[in-house]
Amino acid sequence: MKQILILLCALLGLGSCQGGNSTQIDNRTVAQFDVSRFMGKWYEIARYDHRFEKGMSRVTATYTLLPNGRIEVLNAGYKDGKYKEITGKAKQPDPNDPGKLKVSFFLWFYADYYVLDIDPDYRYVLIGSSSDKYLWIMSREEKLPDDVLQQLLDELRKRGYDTDRLVFN
Repeated sequence: MKQILILLCALLGLGSCQGGNSTQIDNRTVAQFDVSRFMGKWYEIARYDHRFEKGMSRVTATYTLLPNGRIEVLNAGYKDGKYKEITGKAKQPDPNDPGKLKVSFFLWFYADYYVLDIDPDYRYVLIGSSSDKYLWIMSREEKLPDDVLQQLLDELRKRGYDTDRLVFN
């Protein structure tokens, strides 16, 4: 049984399967978050590299609110020049903690998806998790102005994230 759990954790690459943070980060989420405004296409500006996006470029995430209140997630990008996509689902389990979402791309296994910071006009966002293993900078546009990107990087550093680990799209 233990071997099966270890294998599942390795296959899913979920930080929640590992014990605790390896570094001290401030992963507090936003107090106000409007899921409907978050819907639509986002361009990945940068990310911490991880197994399920390794070698990917021109990555996008498209969120669609379904009639049942769940969220469909379509992640797409290119690997070795070939278009790849995967569809998953997301949910907002606690309306009193609106910035903490759960995302799944495999059966009932959900990973934390934390909205750390978001522009008031929902033009760019910082996404993390309950650990320091996952981090994304996303934007409604393919590129961010240099000054905005610098502000976001500064915010991440203040929160204890290692911005040298970021892979830029």
